[in-house]
Amino acid sequence: MSTHTPPRSSWLKPALIGAAVLAIAGAGYVALTRGTPAPDVTFIDIKGQKISSQSLRGKVVMVNFWATSCATCVKEMPQMVATYNKFKGAGMEFIAVAMKYDPPNYVLSYTETRQLPFTVALDSAGDLAKAFGDVALTPTTFVIDKDGKIIKRYVGEPDFPALHQLLQKTISG
Repeated sequence: MSTHTPPRSSWLKPALIGAAVLAIAGAGYVALTRGTPAPDVTFIDIKGQKISSQSLRGKVVMVNFWATSCATCVKEMPQMVATYNKFKGAGMEFIAVAMKYDPPNYVLSYTETRQLPFTVALDSAGDLAKAFGDVALTPTTFVIDKDGKIIKRYVGEPDFPALHQLLQKTISG
């Protein structure tokens, strides 16, 4: 009875390709990991007001990339509102960044009908998503400390009790 071992070339190539894909996929994330300074950007809200990331120093900031066409984004938005309302008086800012493919009139309508209480910014050219590590998946949320360093990145809906603990700890210093 003989056992068949596939030739080395049949398994080596997929293994190398898999390693390369992981390295490439991780490359964007490595740039914005815990403790990495948040990018120096200017947000433009739906009213045309400019907000620089520098002006947010000294506050804990949540930046949430979302889209009106994203079911998870729409589902989590009431909890994002509740999170903002819970922590806004303690020194937290929240900026919801609509992805470049989201029509501005949809974003404006959603913001008005849901009475979103925080800053809603448009990323018309995709520059903000690019600056934050080529964000492509929504929702993606960053928590930035008072010194402007990223302390957490959530892809998908966050665990809100854990997020609230993190915010409380970060705001308290």
